[in-house]
Amino acid sequence: MITPSHRLQRLPEGVFQDLAIAKGQRLAAGDDVIDLSVGSPDFAPPVHAMAELAKYAADPSQYGYAITALPAFQQAVAEFYQRYDVSLDPQREVLQLAGSQEGLSHLALTFINPGDLVLIPDPGYPIYEAGVRLAGGDIMAIPVDPVTLHPRLDDLSVQDLQRAKLMILNYPSNPTAGLATRAMFEHVVRLAQEYDIFIVHDFAYSELIYDGNEAISILSIPGAKDVAIEFNSLSKTYNLAGARIAYAVGNPTALDCLRKLKSHMDFGVFLPIQRAAITALHEPWDGYERQRIAYAKRRDAFCHALADMGWEVRKPAATMFVWAKTPDDEQSYPFALDLLRATGVGVTPGIAFGPHGEGYVRMAFVHETDVLLEAARRIGEWLKRR
Repeated sequence: MITPSHRLQRLPEGVFQDLAIAKGQRLAAGDDVIDLSVGSPDFAPPVHAMAELAKYAADPSQYGYAITALPAFQQAVAEFYQRYDVSLDPQREVLQLAGSQEGLSHLALTFINPGDLVLIPDPGYPIYEAGVRLAGGDIMAIPVDPVTLHPRLDDLSVQDLQRAKLMILNYPSNPTAGLATRAMFEHVVRLAQEYDIFIVHDFAYSELIYDGNEAISILSIPGAKDVAIEFNSLSKTYNLAGARIAYAVGNPTALDCLRKLKSHMDFGVFLPIQRAAITALHEPWDGYERQRIAYAKRRDAFCHALADMGWEVRKPAATMFVWAKTPDDEQSYPFALDLLRATGVGVTPGIAFGPHGEGYVRMAFVHETDVLLEAARRIGEWLKRR
């Protein structure tokens, strides 16, 4: 008899099986689906990055094990981070990853012993909890305030803070699209210093910020490098999601620990992908602002269309997601499933991101505006006839 490990049994069941079945049934029946549930960019990577990937992919010498990052990649990340007023030592303070999901999934295995406490945001990205549970650690959710979209750190007791070993944060936030402030990060760094808590900040949406708001790296806060590392990725900034390349930056001792674990887990990122990433980070590109403008136009059109249909939603200041309260505070999973079956519009139920995500859904505006307007029309007509 095959019995899953206790580690696997600690993971919650995924909530997407019925949604996947309903999507498959619609497609099998010849009906279309507008999938707003997955945050995969639909814009093209920089042309020069694709050209570099094609060039080196045609070179037979590039197919050996990479083992580690090319030094030019670490240098490129360090130079890129100057845009956030952060100075990095390329050799000691940059660690290449096969996607930030990979790095985050290995994070707890690197630092957490069974019974150690990790503070995570609720709602928050699911890998934060899953990684800790796989390592045998304990989770304490920090409720995210529905107005400020900041973690309610004042809800934590002195005992909670004294016991906590790690705190994971994510700004701009997936799923809430909340933005950090310098004051919030300064408070987090002070808590980390006072209570000996190590901070992990997920900064994957650093370039998808709108309306003149500021992208804030936690490492730009004085003293943060002593108590924090930050994850970032080329997936959203450069639309290289499927290429799976990212990095962690910050505290060199912590990065050395993660590097040691990774040396037993993988043989590095495919060299042509590394070379494409180096080119993307180095070469001048007008895509940052073009993408922000395009995403903001989609956001505005989609949110306004939903409002015209009777569903007022909060306009996000960042990311590619609308975090919307369900009409009449309906439970998120039945709402998402009924919506998909009736209209072919797929959204992510908020409960997938933690108990405090109940009563919300996440919708990704990763389609052209006309598709988003069609999705809003279907949603509105469905809401009216229910």
